[in-house]
Amino acid sequence: MNQAEMKKTAAEVRKNIIRMTCAAQSGHPGGSLSAVEILVSLYFHEMKIDADNVDDVCRDKFVLSKGHASPVLYSVLKEKGFLSEEQLMSFRKINSPIQGHPSMDIRGVDMSTGSLGQGLSCAVGMALSYKIHHQDYRVYTLIGDGESEEGQIWEAAMAASHYQLDNLTAILDFNGLQIDGKITDVMNPTPFEPKFRAFGWHVIEVDGHDLDQLLAAYAQARQTKGKPTLILAHTVKGKGVSFMENQAGWHGVAPKPEEAEAALRELEENHHE
Repeated sequence: MNQAEMKKTAAEVRKNIIRMTCAAQSGHPGGSLSAVEILVSLYFHEMKIDADNVDDVCRDKFVLSKGHASPVLYSVLKEKGFLSEEQLMSFRKINSPIQGHPSMDIRGVDMSTGSLGQGLSCAVGMALSYKIHHQDYRVYTLIGDGESEEGQIWEAAMAASHYQLDNLTAILDFNGLQIDGKITDVMNPTPFEPKFRAFGWHVIEVDGHDLDQLLAAYAQARQTKGKPTLILAHTVKGKGVSFMENQAGWHGVAPKPEEAEAALRELEENHHE
């Protein structure tokens, strides 16, 4: 998929996020919208995953460590052809497998997540398994900046470096906000770059909404040997919807129908521009 197609897909993914959280009147739109370009570039350019190989244990894997951002993962899986429109719109409904946090009951979801801090450890385990079995596949995981206040993130970071997991790439969605406000006010985990370097990681800083920078970072990660890579992606919480952008209040609040209508109209206008 070329960049024009990825931008079009990103616009559709954002619309899906708004529509599904509005229909459920539940969910986490803010941190889902901030990660759209990251997941679109992964699933439609970088990762070796499609409908033909999704059940193959020997393929690239993705772990959404910040599991509350499930709307962006589900929306990407829908655009990838793994979920139907009907399934997507059953988000957080009774008896629906499309739960508030990712579940491996859904085809294409590689790890059930939700308890913050644990996803990076799961990704480390997957990458270590590939290393032990000399399999040439890669593991990607998206972690949150607020999530990085969890000690287990740093235990996993230490293990990844110790085992020289150069087949592991973590992307940190650095939007600066969590449910209670600014990450620097809640429990400041910054600066990230020197911390991960001290833990033995190769670190690349990018604009997390710039496809050129993301694709170049993935390529650099593939070429890095002997250590895992962290892509520190500077993003905007609520990206694409002006009244949601940089607002911690949209971390875990679904838009009302009139708000969703305004958001969808803005997203459509922005895409055409």
